[in-house]
Amino acid sequence: MKRLVSNRSILVFLSISFMADNNTVEVEGKIVAVLPGTMFRVELANGHVVLAHISGKLRKHFIRITTGDTVKMEMSPYDLDKARITYRLRNAHVNRNAPIRSYGPRRR
Repeated sequence: MKRLVSNRSILVFLSISFMADNNTVEVEGKIVAVLPGTMFRVELANGHVVLAHISGKLRKHFIRITTGDTVKMEMSPYDLDKARITYRLRNAHVNRNAPIRSYGPRRR
């Protein structure tokens, strides 16, 4: 059984989804811990620690985020314990304890 949807209801849905993006709070924080599933513990300037995940653009362009990086995040005013990482700020050189390679792992 198919359900018919009018163009007006689609426009209302799209306008509601776009309006939801205006209600975000932008904050900066420092990565404290890297968790599985591209999740991170981030400490804000006021000492509050939040759980954050990577936005789709950072996943798409394979931006690496590690402990010690400073990031810009979006938070919902309704849940201040979770955030979405939208930008990794350029930092002074951070020791990441990993070898620097310009290509994949060495083949043996």
